Amino acid sequence: MRIRIDHIALWTTDLERCKRFYVDYFGATAGAGYVNPAKGFASCFLSLGDGARIEAMTTSTLSPVVAEAGAQRMGWTHLAISVGSDAEVDALTQRLKADGYPLLDGPRRTGDGYYESVVLDPDGNRIEITA
Repeated sequence: MRIRIDHIALWTTDLERCKRFYVDYFGATAGAGYVNPAKGFASCFLSLGDGARIEAMTTSTLSPVVAEAGAQRMGWTHLAISVGSDAEVDALTQRLKADGYPLLDGPRRTGDGYYESVVLDPDGNRIEITA
C-alpha cells in the first residue's frame, strides 16, 4: 500500500483568478476544467511539480462559510508550498508583495527550522512559501 495525499480542495469565488494565482506564482499546470450545471459546480485541478494537486472549486448552489481573510480557525489553517531555496522564498515573497498580495509574516527562519514567509492567496487562504 502506498499512502500519499493526492490533492487538497478549496472553494473560490472566482475560479479563473484562483487558477491564474497558482499558475503564475507557483508554476502549477491547470488541467481541463469540469462543469456540472445541474449542481452549479465547476472545478479545475492545478498540478504542482511533485505531483501534488489543488482542486479549485466554485459553486452557485451551496453557500460555503466565508472566513475573514487570513483567519486562524479550527481545521486546515494553511497550505505550505516549497520553492526549493531561501533565495526563491525571498524572490517570490517580494514578487507577491509587489503585486499587492498581503504578506503576513517573514521571510524568516522558524523555530522548527523552516525558512518561510506567509502570504494570502486571492481568496484569503494562508500560503506558506518554504525553502
